[in-house]
Amino acid sequence: MRAAELVIDAHKVPCYPKYSRPAYVFEVRSRHPKARKGVGCCPANTGWEGVLGAERNLDRFVSHYTNRLDSKGRVSIPASFRAVLARDGFEGLYVYPSLYSEALDCGGHALLSEIDALLAPLSPYSEERDAYAATLYGESEVLKIDGEGRVILTDGMKTRVSIANEVTFVGQGHKFQIWEPGRFRAHLEEARNRVRDLRKQLSSGHAATGALSPQPPGARD
Repeated sequence: MRAAELVIDAHKVPCYPKYSRPAYVFEVRSRHPKARKGVGCCPANTGWEGVLGAERNLDRFVSHYTNRLDSKGRVSIPASFRAVLARDGFEGLYVYPSLYSEALDCGGHALLSEIDALLAPLSPYSEERDAYAATLYGESEVLKIDGEGRVILTDGMKTRVSIANEVTFVGQGHKFQIWEPGRFRAHLEEARNRVRDLRKQLSSGHAATGALSPQPPGARD
């Protein structure tokens, strides 16, 4: 055994990585610039506050994926979405028809918290609250997620959004949506055009405000 190896093994408290969190978290940490500046791998030397913040930011549904239904009508929830659901801690998958799109809204405790916040300001006996509750709670279902991360969409849900053999999962932060792939492509193109139009309106609004703002002292016409 070489002398260098003897020195390493002589440490009484070796600073080896401990995977108390998922392996991917350690991998992200080890690549972080602050972590590389530290000595060894002890948290006190690496400055991981920013990385821990990035880990919390992963508790969002992002991106989109298209999966096929199998012969039994099951479809696999994307792995990244399943990870968010696991951290959310909800048993199963809360699903209801979207109020604004030809899609299904899906999620867990975070989604239910958003619904509660929407209903909270409304009078308990108002028509507005009854209407929202009927659609957000009354039409909802809690689907079971099996051991392989699959769910079975009910026939009623599939018919409602015209799903046949494939679905597209679309992340929306605190929730995700399930779309028929063709309809999602059309919706995405429409959404992009709408965002472009809104950006132009905002840009023209800022330009008009700047034109009307008072000139600084000494400025010439």
